Amino acid sequence: MGTVTLGVSIAVPEPYGSQLQELRAGFGDAAAHGIPTHVTLVPPTEVEADRLPAIRAHLAEVAAAFRSFRMRLGGTGTFRPVSPVVFVKIVDGAGGCDHLQGEVRDPDGPLSRDLAFPYHPHVTVAHGISEESMDLAFTTLAEYAAEWICEGFALYEQGSDGVWRKLCEYPFGSGPTCVPAQAGSPADQAAGTAGAAGS
Repeated sequence: MGTVTLGVSIAVPEPYGSQLQELRAGFGDAAAHGIPTHVTLVPPTEVEADRLPAIRAHLAEVAAAFRSFRMRLGGTGTFRPVSPVVFVKIVDGAGGCDHLQGEVRDPDGPLSRDLAFPYHPHVTVAHGISEESMDLAFTTLAEYAAEWICEGFALYEQGSDGVWRKLCEYPFGSGPTCVPAQAGSPADQAAGTAGAAGS
């Protein structure tokens, strides 16, 4: 059946998501329009497609037991020189993100994995572009502010074109809302198999 590259994240809602995505593109980050603005819970992870039903069930269980929390963004930070990233900081809600990602990456669960760096929730606004452009992103968004109530997270699949597409939303305290995967992808085939098995 093959493999699929998945990620789990909290979407930054509108109008903030589109604003930050357009700004990221304006700084010269070519990946901007293929990556919805988000806070990562599980970074890109390649898994066997037949693990998708177990992953979906696990995420639904985590979401059902979690509760909404306040998110507030403010100002910028950077991981340079360790990693070429400029981000908008999470000044309220980081604890909720940390707790949530720990549940999603439960060592006994289907999305257990080690991280290259200690978990640090953030919203990337520039990655892998010139130093001058990253400096511009850092200063342009230095006074940026936004806030909302985080009410869930989502599972995404990265297509062969590099674009991340939402597979399923997981609202806290309720059941998931799933959408068809991109046609012909391993995730799409796995979803079809799972649906047939459950019918």
